[in-house]
This record gives sequence, structure tokens and C-alpha cells, in this order.
Amino acid sequence: MSCIIRSALVGFALLFSSPVFSQVGKIPLSVGVSPAGINAREPQVAVGTDGSVWVTYGVDNALYCTRSANSGATFDAPVKVGEAGKLSLGMRRGPRIAVAGKSVVISAVYGGKGGGADGDLLVWRSQDGGKSWQGSFRVNDVTGSAREGLHAMTASSDGTLACAWLDLRSKGTTIYAAFSQNGGKTWSANRLVYRSPDGTVCECCHPSLAYDSQGRLYVMWRNVLGGARDMYLTRSDNGGKSFQPAQKLGAGTWFLNACPMDGGALAFNRKNDALTLWRREQEIFLCSPGLPEQKVGNGIQGWLAVSGNTIGSVWLTQRGGQLNVSTDRKEPRILSNNADDPCVAPLNREKSRFIVVWQEASNRGTAIYASTF
Repeated sequence: MSCIIRSALVGFALLFSSPVFSQVGKIPLSVGVSPAGINAREPQVAVGTDGSVWVTYGVDNALYCTRSANSGATFDAPVKVGEAGKLSLGMRRGPRIAVAGKSVVISAVYGGKGGGADGDLLVWRSQDGGKSWQGSFRVNDVTGSAREGLHAMTASSDGTLACAWLDLRSKGTTIYAAFSQNGGKTWSANRLVYRSPDGTVCECCHPSLAYDSQGRLYVMWRNVLGGARDMYLTRSDNGGKSFQPAQKLGAGTWFLNACPMDGGALAFNRKNDALTLWRREQEIFLCSPGLPEQKVGNGIQGWLAVSGNTIGSVWLTQRGGQLNVSTDRKEPRILSNNADDPCVAPLNREKSRFIVVWQEASNRGTAIYASTF
């Protein structure tokens, strides 16, 4: 059973309405991903090599997953993935999803029963197209060290999975990573990615990571150095055994005696150039390592994906505000006027098409929606 296409109209017009217009222009129809009235939150999206679109999200303390076989036009009824105590949700805390070969893998941080006393990074996997799920499998090898609840997961072209997270096993917040060669069933010993010489990285901004086509792993996070909360990037060329010295992104800096609770996103073009999108103050920037940053727009919660050499960017004007989408830094379009926590993935890596998912609150609860651009 597929979910219902949503518009801003109500009642009988839900199934037959025209696109909605606003002062900023045409807002296209979006597709309901989650059932109404269940308070679904923090969506994440991944696209398999066969074109299947996978979306995960949290509802209270449970994880759910749904699949689209038609590029996001409709979605199957969601399947419960698992539940293992108290699920970390909110401000980019929540599940992550990746497709590794025949495995669809979902990660999340749980505390209490089933997880560590304070918080463990746990993984579930499906090898039958999302019909059933195995897990949970723990990623962090020091109990409770992932309790900040902020992490990232990605898969390489050969099916290797990588997780990176904010870790609290020692004084200060550090970045750790682990790897799986069997679809998330077992994980390597944890490896330190970065420890700030000032004692901590930014304590509440999620990290990002991605593999390029040569299998090199890049990790990005918000640092704390001399009072500045700037984005930094490192790379491993040997499967995470070691990481290069961290490199600051962009020419500007952001002095802030607080955590903005806003990370960024990372992707690659055909030439394997690393492309990053992130926030500084109330602006969103696109940046490649060693080059000046380029402003994309005003707002928060940026995310990007790359299809061929086309860059798809999404961001919010504010929480619960306009969802902006843009390709190659062109004038943005508005997909929603009431969005939170958007992310984007390439529908086809060569045809410049993207799918974006986000959450919206209403008097019936919080629900997940999707659209393409």
C-alpha cells in the first residue's frame, strides 16, 4: 500500500488538488512518506544502485523504514526496524541509512535498555529488501561513549560501511569511527579520527562522512579552536587505519561561545572533488578543500548531494520555515513553508535528479514528506 500524495488543501481535494501557490511562487506537490498522526521525526534517505529509494525515521523510541520503487512517486507501507531503549532524536540526532551491496543498513543511538547506560550506536540490517531486519549490532566498543547521539554512516562502492560519531569515552568530545565488511553485522575496533588540541570538538553538531569513487574516506565535523566553531575535513587513504591532518574549510571563521547544533554534508563530483555544504552564522556555504567558500543562501541545516557534476543543495530559512532547494547554486525554489531536518540524495548519479525528504509539524502530529527536483 502506498502513502497518499499531500497538498496544502484538505478533505476531498487531497487526492485531486492542483499545486499550491504562495507569494514566493509555485510549491509542487509532495508525497507522504509516513502515516499521519504518529509524530515521525528526523528522516534520512539513501538510494540503491537499482534506483530504489529508502527512507528511515524515528517514532518515539522506534525506528521505521519504507521503500519507493518508482523514484519517490509512492512509498510502501513502513516496516518497524527495531527498538532498543530510548532513541536519540532531535537537532539532527536520529537514524542514518546506507545501502551496502545487498544489505540495507540503519544506524541509531540508543540509551537505557538495549543500549548503554547513556548511549550506544546500534545498527540493524535487512537482506531481503526491507521485509525483515536483523539486529541490533553495537558499533562503539566503549559502552555509553556515543551518548551525545550525533553520528553519520556511509557505504563505499565495494560495500564497506563506515560510521563516525561524537565520542565521550575520554575527557572532551572527540571523533571516532568504525568499519564493517559484512553489511553491518560486525564492526572493527574503534579508531580515533580527531582530537582537538583545545580539548573538544563542537559538542552538538553532527559529523559527516563519505567515500569517493577510489574508496578514500572523508570525515567532516565542526571544530573548536581558539573560540572558533569552523568546519574541518580529514581523509583516510588506508581504510581508516590513519587519517591525514585536519584541514579547515573556508577562508572565514565563526567565533561563537556556544554550539550552533548544525553540521553539514559532504559529496563528490565525477572528478572526485570533495564538495561540502555547511552553515556559518546565518549563511549556508558551498566549499571545496583549499578553495574559498561560496555563499549559497541564508539559513540553517544545509545538506547536499551530487548527480554527475550537478550539485543539489537544500536548506531551511529557519526551523519550521521555508525549505529551499537549488541545483548548481541557481536561484532556489521553495518546496515547503513548514519544514525541518531536510536531507537530499541523488536519484540518478548521472541525470541530475534528486530526492529530498523532510518533516513537517501539524495539529495531527509530525509527518515525513518527500519531493524531487
